[in-house]
Amino acid sequence: MKDIAAPDRQSAPFDTVAVLGAGSWGTALARVLVRNGRNVRLWARRPALAREIAATGRNSQYLPGIELGDALRATASLTEALEGAEAVLIVTPSATLREMCRAAAPHMPAGIPIALCAKGIELGSGLLLSEVAAQELPGHPIGAISGPTFARETALGHPTAATVAFPFAYADRLAPHDSPAARMAMSVGGHGFRPYVSDDLVGVEVGGAVKNVIAIACGMMSGAGFAENTRAALIARGVDEMKVLAESLGGQRETVTGLSGAGDLTLTCSSTTSRNMALGTQLGQGIARADCFGGRPVVVEGEVNARSVIDLARRIEVPMPICETVNAVLHEGADLERSFSDLWTRPIEAEPRALTLSLDHPAPTVPLPFGGSS
Repeated sequence: MKDIAAPDRQSAPFDTVAVLGAGSWGTALARVLVRNGRNVRLWARRPALAREIAATGRNSQYLPGIELGDALRATASLTEALEGAEAVLIVTPSATLREMCRAAAPHMPAGIPIALCAKGIELGSGLLLSEVAAQELPGHPIGAISGPTFARETALGHPTAATVAFPFAYADRLAPHDSPAARMAMSVGGHGFRPYVSDDLVGVEVGGAVKNVIAIACGMMSGAGFAENTRAALIARGVDEMKVLAESLGGQRETVTGLSGAGDLTLTCSSTTSRNMALGTQLGQGIARADCFGGRPVVVEGEVNARSVIDLARRIEVPMPICETVNAVLHEGADLERSFSDLWTRPIEAEPRALTLSLDHPAPTVPLPFGGSS
């Protein structure tokens, strides 16, 4: 007779969640939480935006036309946003994370889990964002939510999947249904949003940081007139750069093949809806950086991450030639066409890393056919 296993214990979601950051992604995550029955406090840095959301139930600046739901309270007060919160999502740009954590620390309820929803590596220190948050908010479980997600599609309820990653302590492995990762997944899961749980926070964070840089590379080459072969090559080799960096920092290579690595990279490199892809495309078309996005001061995470990723890679001696090329063009004054020609004519390597091989390129001085030349 077949044994009937007892059902797994269900994880309890967090009932009250604070979302710090009312940009497009923060607002989309707030909508996901409200749709799934959570009580949500959405913090906006600008009081005028908080008042608009509170009065209209919409964020017309970042997600126009989307109703956010009655269970959402918008505020510009960190005290009000965090009072009684059982969990927190921090959804502010990576460059401002330390500042955000310091501002929130006096108001943060003791010991509650914090999920970071920005992607990057801190410039100067080389710290992953979870390490930055751990320094500023000691005593809190720190994790991340990351994956192939465009904010508007997520807010509209289109089927979307993402990874919820937290380190698993010994107690979490004994009772995984009570872990911060499982409870956070239960909080955001439902109505089209499908979370997956991971204990490899390092791998998830590295994938999120590096994919933005690779997306700029794809945009640069697409903008310069190259097509699908080129983009596929950059995506595949970009995933390899993610793997090498993740493993060097203690993460798992296989994490990078999942939602938060290859999945997120594929989405970001597929559409100029991504600001990273859009920036690269404009630069590849020969538009000066100051004139991109019509001259508007648009924050592009990959532009910041290019420098911080390469600073870290150089420090720990990890080769990342695609990211090096993007950083050189963005921050070191390198010529785009010359830089990508050099990238393509580097010595030939073996793809399985177990095979050690380096061959001089057969045509190292022949440039790529920019402008349609052959």
